[in-house]
Amino acid sequence: MYHCKRNMEIKILDDKKNRLIVEVKGVDHTLCNAVKAELWNDKHVKIATYSIRHPQISVPQIIVETDGEESPKNALINAVQRLQKNNSKFKKEFVREVR
Repeated sequence: MYHCKRNMEIKILDDKKNRLIVEVKGVDHTLCNAVKAELWNDKHVKIATYSIRHPQISVPQIIVETDGEESPKNALINAVQRLQKNNSKFKKEFVREVR
């Protein structure tokens, strides 16, 4: 299990050649939607979605399936890295414009 600074916990529930399901405790629709949308930018991703069964008591699960040319883990890692890069770029531009 991976622990982040913001009380986020990531637990792998299913890890197969073409399918990955991770539970992400401590996040909501905002992060899950961003990750899902970025995963769809990967040509090897065939399924990118998430599930929150009940918003007050459930832990979100991100589901990724690929065509086999890229592992779901790598697809997820790459998507998160692209999001991080885009967010950093946005932050720099925003700060420059509001000063």
